[in-house]
Amino acid sequence: MDYLSLIEKKIAYTTKEAENTLSMWRFKNDKIVFTNGCFDILHKGHIEYLAKAASLGTKLVIGLNTDDSVKRLKGDSRPVNDENARALLLASLTFVDKVIFFDTDTPRDLIDFVQPDVLVKGGDYKPEEI
Repeated sequence: MDYLSLIEKKIAYTTKEAENTLSMWRFKNDKIVFTNGCFDILHKGHIEYLAKAASLGTKLVIGLNTDDSVKRLKGDSRPVNDENARALLLASLTFVDKVIFFDTDTPRDLIDFVQPDVLVKGGDYKPEEI
């Protein structure tokens, strides 16, 4: 079995690439959970957060900030890991079903595109900030 190919199929570089998958999930009445972030240096807190998010539905979609987006948000020294490395790491997690890049400062357009049943944000966000 070619595990790398299976992992890479979870990564969508554009919303167009994710469109058919999302349509199929909606047709099958899967419960889509969405979260987003930079996930620059994946750590225990990220894994716990993402595993809990995945438990809220049947499909977990992660909006991943592109390198340019991370630089705008966190400064020129970031990201430490490039977008392809970050996407591959996230997609390799068994409970992650799709990783979709976004290049904007907020994931609002991507959330509108995905139309998740559940939107999950970390505890460091206040509801009025979302």
